[in-house]
Amino acid sequence: MVHRSTLGADRGHVLSKLAEPTLTFLTELTGSAPARADLWAEALTHGSMGEPRDYQRLEFLGDRVLGLVIAEWLHEKSDAAEGKLSQRLNALVSRETCADVARTIALPLHIRLGKQARDDGGAQSDNILGDVMEALIGAVFIERGFEAARAFVRKLWDQPMASGTGQRKHPKAALQEWAAGNRRKPPVYALVAREGPDHAVRFTVSVEVKGVGEASATGSSKQEAETAAALAFMQAFG
Repeated sequence: MVHRSTLGADRGHVLSKLAEPTLTFLTELTGSAPARADLWAEALTHGSMGEPRDYQRLEFLGDRVLGLVIAEWLHEKSDAAEGKLSQRLNALVSRETCADVARTIALPLHIRLGKQARDDGGAQSDNILGDVMEALIGAVFIERGFEAARAFVRKLWDQPMASGTGQRKHPKAALQEWAAGNRRKPPVYALVAREGPDHAVRFTVSVEVKGVGEASATGSSKQEAETAAALAFMQAFG
């Protein structure tokens, strides 16, 4: 039998993991206060915290929920063939898009990272941001069900959906195909610089196709900078 005092202490420990600004953030983001603080703390916790539970299991679930919601949405909105639908689906659920959505809602401020991971720029990593974004979707699904998760995704993905994300080939894929079509070696990306404080870090990346030329660009993540560099290269040499 678990004593009431123990339950109260455990709940207090869990709530202490979520600062008041984070509880307010989650309430405003999802439309109601978290009923299970432990679930939401798990969704926001990176493995570098050294705690028994981090976001990975919820990310696994949220990834599947996101895919289903976006697939249903695309099927509803478009009469396009399967190939075009798949192209858009892949872009809309990609790590880059999930990370962009996470930045739009200021999620980096609320991720629970160990000191070293934070110092290394983890709060701006596309991989971490994308995973935590999916973990939050998983948390909504578990606590409130599929209908709430669908509404949550549709609200946050409204801009990427409206902007046509995925209707055109990703710049990196386009550059890869261009290089192959022109009998050139694959493009090579290199990190040129990482500058600025952790909360506003900027990455500069160059891309080169041997025998053709080089272009560079800057972004708030390495992946964003690579995408922009590929686009700049295609505009200059494609």
